[in-house]
Amino acid sequence: MNTFFEAPSQSNLIALAAAALVAVAACVWAVAKVRRSGAGAKLQRSVDLAVKSLWLHKLRSFLSVLGIIIGTSSVIALMAFGEGSMQDALEDIRRQGATNIIVRSVKPSDDSATATRTWVNSYGLVKRDLERIDTIGDSIVRVVPIRVFPTEARFLERLVNARVIGTTPEYADVHKLELSRGRFLMPTDDRDRKNVCVLGAEVADKLFPFEDPVGRSVLMRTFDFTVVGVVRERMPTGGSGGSQAAEEFNRDIYVPLNTTVARFGEVISVRSSGSRVNEKVQYNQVTITVSDIDKVRPVGDSVRAILEQEHGAKKDWAVTIPLDKLEEAERAKNRFLTLMAMIASISLLVGGIGIMNIMLATVTERTREIGIRRALGAKQKDITLQFLVEAVVQTTVGGLCGVLLGIVMVFLVPLVWGLFAANPLPAKVHVPAIFLSLFVSIGVGVLFGWYPARRAARLDPIEALRHD
Repeated sequence: MNTFFEAPSQSNLIALAAAALVAVAACVWAVAKVRRSGAGAKLQRSVDLAVKSLWLHKLRSFLSVLGIIIGTSSVIALMAFGEGSMQDALEDIRRQGATNIIVRSVKPSDDSATATRTWVNSYGLVKRDLERIDTIGDSIVRVVPIRVFPTEARFLERLVNARVIGTTPEYADVHKLELSRGRFLMPTDDRDRKNVCVLGAEVADKLFPFEDPVGRSVLMRTFDFTVVGVVRERMPTGGSGGSQAAEEFNRDIYVPLNTTVARFGEVISVRSSGSRVNEKVQYNQVTITVSDIDKVRPVGDSVRAILEQEHGAKKDWAVTIPLDKLEEAERAKNRFLTLMAMIASISLLVGGIGIMNIMLATVTERTREIGIRRALGAKQKDITLQFLVEAVVQTTVGGLCGVLLGIVMVFLVPLVWGLFAANPLPAKVHVPAIFLSLFVSIGVGVLFGWYPARRAARLDPIEALRHD
């Protein structure tokens, strides 16, 4: 499967910057409004006291917010790696086309017994199936059949085992093939049954390591084929027939469909496990492109009905709709990301418990200070605000540090991973996770700081003054 590392796109960066500016503007407006009110000075003093208290116990404050830092960075990193992995799988399905219907020829399970009685195994899609499919209506944009079989390709003394793909010129558009040189198949090549071919990247490199393949001849089963193009190297992906097994597309050789019938015949001999099997399959696969995504499933049902009618009880075909797999993969992606967020949120919960533990110890430590403040006229809400602000300041600082650490991990871990692994670790920055983790970390400060703050506020002033 193709893996990738995707840094934040320009649109994501713009959205992130805009959201940050909005958040800063909102904070500035809120601070200005509070300062204009009577509670502004009191809140400012509480923040100053909280910062001084935390600064006096730097190590303890760092250890108390370490859980918040780890939790916030874990949410961002895990969501990024999960998003990258799932996006990788979705891209693999999208390459097959969300508006495509893939019909494959399938060898019946009882053919092993039939093979002992017949010289040729005949099964799969035939020309009449395509004629019936064409009658479905204007919903079908194009029908691209292919014929697949293995062969040996030679140039001088060089030999490579390749896979011949007999197809039409539309194949390149359907499967998003890119050429590094030359051209792909043309309608005249198929109509005139020309001996031309387009090589995959690996086949071209092995047969022509020192020269340009275009214009050269390749020998396949006693026939010379002129190379007219070379396909750009392509990473292995899910099988073009809907199978999830990886396929090496770089070893394909593309030949006009009618040329394969004229040169190699309708019966193809395939050697496997020391034996020779003769198979007659007119079309190994047919890719049907539908005009609108809403018509994919109705057309797919019509195709199934036609094949059931034509082939009867012989189940030698299979219909795959990539749209179904795409939607299922997207649902799985949402479930997967939710699970990742829940797992990462456990670290935030543990961090919040650590904050509560430290704040309870701080209340016990500063009992006499609380008694003095109460004796000087401080109300319960003033004591509550002081300790609550301390908890929120800790979690806010921890959340900001965690966001920074998480973003660094998203960029750094795939780079380090690539030094020791063959494939890079897929990662994609998940912008909502950044803001969500920061807001949750601040909320954790309010949630887990409320009880210690209320406990401090309810201390009896006389008993507090007597505390040593």
